[in-house]
Amino acid sequence: MTTNTVLLLLLSVLLAGVVSYYHYFYKAKNKSKVNWVLALLRFCSIFGLLLLLINPILSRKTIEIQKIPLPIVVDNSTSITVLQANEMTEKSYQQLISNSKLKEKFDLQTFRFSSELEMVDTFDFKGTQSRLDLVGKNLKSRFKSSNHPTVLISDGNQTQGSDFVYAFDEYKAVYPIVVGDTTTVLDLKISQLNVNKYAFVRNQFPVEVFLSYAGNKPLTTDFTISNGKSVVYKQKVSFSTNQNSQLLSVLLPAEKVGVVVYKATLSSVETEKNTYNNTKNFAVEILDQKSEIALVSEINHPDLGALKRAIETNKQRHVTILKPNQINSLQPYNILIFYQPTTAFKAVFEKNQLAKLNTWIITGKSTDFSFLNQQQALFDFKMSNQKEDYLASFSNQFNLFSIEDIGFTNFPPLENAFGTITTKTKVENLLTARISSVELNAPLLSFVEYQGNRFCFLFGENSWKWRLQSHVDNQNFDKYDQFIDKTIQFLATNDARKSLVVTHENFYNSGDAIEIKAQFFNKNYEFDDNARLSITIKNKSTNQTKTYDLLKTANAFKVNLDGLLADNYSFTVNENNSNTSYSSSFEVLDFEIEKQFVNPDYAKLNQLAQHTKGKTYLANQVESLVESLLQNEDYKPIQKEIIKKTPLIDWFWLLIFICFTLAAEWFIRKYNGLL
Repeated sequence: MTTNTVLLLLLSVLLAGVVSYYHYFYKAKNKSKVNWVLALLRFCSIFGLLLLLINPILSRKTIEIQKIPLPIVVDNSTSITVLQANEMTEKSYQQLISNSKLKEKFDLQTFRFSSELEMVDTFDFKGTQSRLDLVGKNLKSRFKSSNHPTVLISDGNQTQGSDFVYAFDEYKAVYPIVVGDTTTVLDLKISQLNVNKYAFVRNQFPVEVFLSYAGNKPLTTDFTISNGKSVVYKQKVSFSTNQNSQLLSVLLPAEKVGVVVYKATLSSVETEKNTYNNTKNFAVEILDQKSEIALVSEINHPDLGALKRAIETNKQRHVTILKPNQINSLQPYNILIFYQPTTAFKAVFEKNQLAKLNTWIITGKSTDFSFLNQQQALFDFKMSNQKEDYLASFSNQFNLFSIEDIGFTNFPPLENAFGTITTKTKVENLLTARISSVELNAPLLSFVEYQGNRFCFLFGENSWKWRLQSHVDNQNFDKYDQFIDKTIQFLATNDARKSLVVTHENFYNSGDAIEIKAQFFNKNYEFDDNARLSITIKNKSTNQTKTYDLLKTANAFKVNLDGLLADNYSFTVNENNSNTSYSSSFEVLDFEIEKQFVNPDYAKLNQLAQHTKGKTYLANQVESLVESLLQNEDYKPIQKEIIKKTPLIDWFWLLIFICFTLAAEWFIRKYNGLL
């Protein structure tokens, strides 16, 4: 409280006393006890009001001891049990939290982690994944302003995420306690196996395998890949102390359509502590996407050769260039491309009315638009005899399939008849037309789904110049050819738009997240968030079934089926309001990544300790760690002096007191006839 405030308070006491004396004692004939009571009440009222006007600030000082936080993070993954280190982990944790001196100096906070970091002090060692990088990131955000140590009780074996060494704050020391037997034992391991999920029938698909060896003597092993009881690949692999890893690249034949499960095995005559990591199952879905495409044209044009080369860069496509009168049957073909159709195409159009093949129509200077108006009901053409050059503008709103802008706006113009093109149904425009810098908002490349068929329209010839321009821009034809391939892929699929769309994999690894998503659309193909979706899962081996509800997210419904055992499953997703359903199957492969380890990763945890200026300890050195933390002067508790300042005007009871004194004075004066 300042000197001025004290002087004002003294002046307030004097002023309140003078006013009370003047009202009740100055020239008063009767100085009774009532006058003394009234004078006291008047004094209190005036002094209270003056106090509120002066509003002195009262300060209160307290001392608070703030301990440094000490996160104790425990690995709760299955690998702790596999390494028979669960008792060791529990014992190390109990030694830390039961130390009274450590509690006195630090604010002990217990966490456990597997795929997520949780503030929990119980452990079951059932986590199916290890995310050590997530531990570092979460601790950074949780303890931003505090310089604190971290104790990490773990085997150091990470199965997901980025390099955890650099996920921790390098200015905050981490003290790993390594649990598990660090003695190196002989171990053969399939470290990683890379394969594409899909392959095409009658082709070969690559498999990349990383093999590793831990041991102190040369060893020759057999690496095999089998499908059921038949071995499809076998190779001798040699290891030594100097060459403890091998990379194998294998080509396997894709012989039958469907999901094919393979088993990779690394075996030897030596006895190993852990043989679970010697095998790895993987699966590939073999697809038959061979497409026969008829490119029908009455004229010769450079566009024909450019289209054929671009389409056939995908080995699953084969293009046959034909005259309209050369087509006797459409049965051999999957897709039709009509290049600048005229009345000569009439027979082909009539055949396609029965065959209902997906069609790509390309127009140009030689197109008979009157004939085209008669043969299709998607566009209405009112064209003149004048020719025009049309440049392309890419539409970012196109969403039928994923495609990037490969530089369409810089491509040379396409030539077509000048006129008006009117859409007669819902059309998705990938490219729109412009003349010079004037946007026409007219279609240039359009895609349509109509009555169960798919159509594509390109309104202009000389697209061979686009392929050349793409080569000039990128030094290869890849981007343009991929654009053409996606166009053909759209036409190669005959699936009509469905009201219930379910997204799932054909196979999952046991221990991974098994998530199935679904979307339900109303008759206008708008996402219906009021749908009621459920899923019934059936184990094909045991015939056991379970039913779950799908939970709604922002733009889909989903269900997590984690915990399913390795086996084959069939499932049905039902929309309960409309009785719409979708049925399929998947397989859970026998692979648990947490069972792949035979030793803790001491080197990686030690690297983390060095990076953060900490130190690595073994499970039998916990007392040394405690002593080090207690003696470290960088982690002293912080003493804070807290001063709380309270303005007097915030005192609610002072206002009540002033009201009471004023009311009491009035009632006493009234009772004694002084009013």
